[in-house]
Amino acid sequence: MPQCCIKQIMLSQLDNFSYIISDRDTKEAYVVDPSVPAAVILTALKKEGVTLKGVLLTHGHFDHTVDSNTYDVPVHLSMAEAVYYTPAARNLVRIADNAKLGLGGLEVVCLHVPGHTPGCQCFYVDGNLFTGDVLFIDAVGRTDLPGGSADILFNSLQRLKQLPDATVVWPGHHYGAVAHATLGELKNTNPFLACASLVEFRQYLG
Repeated sequence: MPQCCIKQIMLSQLDNFSYIISDRDTKEAYVVDPSVPAAVILTALKKEGVTLKGVLLTHGHFDHTVDSNTYDVPVHLSMAEAVYYTPAARNLVRIADNAKLGLGGLEVVCLHVPGHTPGCQCFYVDGNLFTGDVLFIDAVGRTDLPGGSADILFNSLQRLKQLPDATVVWPGHHYGAVAHATLGELKNTNPFLACASLVEFRQYLG
């Protein structure tokens, strides 16, 4: 039985996903990308019977950082995230690439994968990858917003492709036919992830 428990929440007008990830034994939990009011998250935590240890932000866009200033726990954001995307969180903690955060008996690895924003990061834990707006089921994040770069995003995707094919991808938005899929599946079905070259990737982006 997996030690990591995952609760996927979708209650946003922008089809955002928020996540509660917890250790089955200790009942400690992180919230990934709160896209709904804190009251909704806190109610879900109580229903799951877990204790909030911290908030993990894949990046600083407003739809992934709702009520970040209200949580009385560390709110983790990449140290590479742009100032203009930094939320007003009173317990903000800047973290570096490859930082490792404990969650009971689990380890959460923070992977810096810029391109959508300068400070995008994914969280890898117990065979699960929380990708925010870097990688969706059928697409990838936009690169035409301030701080975005198609070239940099392509390189970030190559890094993610090195993870095991059995890795389960949990995206930041419900932009696909399913809510999650394995990385191996996405290599075959997501045309952006399947691109073999930067030239091909740019063509798909348009």
